[in-house]
Amino acid sequence: MAAEADLDEIIDSSRLGRFQLLVIALCALMVMIDGFDTQVIGMVAPAIAAAWHVAPAAFGPVFGVGLFGGLIGVVTLGSAGDRFGRKPVLVAAILVFATVSLLTPLTTSLPELMAVRFVAGFGLGGALPGLIAITSEYSPRAARANVTALMYCGFPLGSVLAGVVSAQMVPHLGWSSVFYVGSLVPLALLPVFVWVVPESVRFLAVRGDHARVTKVLARMGCNAIWKGKLAQAPPERRSPVARLFSDGRAIATAVLWTALFLSLLLTVFLVSWLPLVARAAGIDIRSSVLAVSALNLGGIVGCYVIGRLRNHFGPVKPIALAYGLGAVGIALLGQVGHSGLWLLVAALVAGLLTVGAQMCTIGLSATLYDTSLRATGIGWALGSGRVGAVVGPLLGGVLIAAGLSPQALFLVAGLVSVAAALTVCAMGSAATRVAPSPGAIVKSS
Repeated sequence: MAAEADLDEIIDSSRLGRFQLLVIALCALMVMIDGFDTQVIGMVAPAIAAAWHVAPAAFGPVFGVGLFGGLIGVVTLGSAGDRFGRKPVLVAAILVFATVSLLTPLTTSLPELMAVRFVAGFGLGGALPGLIAITSEYSPRAARANVTALMYCGFPLGSVLAGVVSAQMVPHLGWSSVFYVGSLVPLALLPVFVWVVPESVRFLAVRGDHARVTKVLARMGCNAIWKGKLAQAPPERRSPVARLFSDGRAIATAVLWTALFLSLLLTVFLVSWLPLVARAAGIDIRSSVLAVSALNLGGIVGCYVIGRLRNHFGPVKPIALAYGLGAVGIALLGQVGHSGLWLLVAALVAGLLTVGAQMCTIGLSATLYDTSLRATGIGWALGSGRVGAVVGPLLGGVLIAAGLSPQALFLVAGLVSVAAALTVCAMGSAATRVAPSPGAIVKSS
């Protein structure tokens, strides 16, 4: 007869089987589409600017409004996921961004483009908390942060594909073609996602749905029988947002928000303006677009390397070190002159360190909060990041309009990476003040 155990013991002692890997892979695919659609606008901006005869600096609000929509999405739909369930909110968000993105090629002016990007951004941002929460809740505690970070590598992978697809399609089929790819693929995948991905098993347990929990555990191949208990206490009646600052979580939450604000400001600044700045410096359009792909490809490799280092040196120090060294790689972007090859090399190094560190920081957000708060905590943490993502391209527009040279521009960006490193250094000690909960960060090293 199978032994009885509480749900957290069952999941934390399980291995990542075929079912969990399939769920995580589908979440990664949706995050990849998010990365593709979010960042492709920066890659096709030179083509749109040329077609519509507008100045490149005018795209600052276009970049910012889509990210602002994402900010609204992660905050509102993240909290909705804790209240109504991860899956229904996820499906609705995916349907919104995929459908609305189809309208992008029909726009003929910057105001129309901004309106479409805002609504699409709302759906894109709203999907992320649920995708991260489901991934973390189907992962054993020991692997949770690394698995979540690697799943989120779908975002930079989507950016890599956006660069490759844009470089191949825009010269032959026009800028509008890439948005059809970014819309039709998620619409085709959505039925598979609905059929395969279950509701969060911990969310079902918190709601007392014993029958559905048993069914999901059977799909996971777990031999233990759930005894109807959770390791965590029942959810409180206070506002979930207020609870992000209770039980010793206040400092850790504030530090996490600051780190993601700086990190997303930096990443979106680079993704949005790197192609335009490189083109203005005389580098060909193919190298300018592929530089963003190199940045994100480096981030995927960096996430894996930093994750391995975290297993030996703790969850914080490797991330902080990567941000610090990444400042050098970013500063090198301003020193490449007219060389497309050196631009690609510098972008790869910068992505390896700074984007890789960002993926691992997002992984930490999934381990800081228990089930009843996880989607809300992730949503508000990503929301703070989205504020930085909105500020990044707008700041770039201001600095470019002020006449800053590429060298000075990327030096400023490097200083942001240094600030992110200092902020992450404070995260370990702050997390030790959090009251123990399943999967929480407890190491300060």
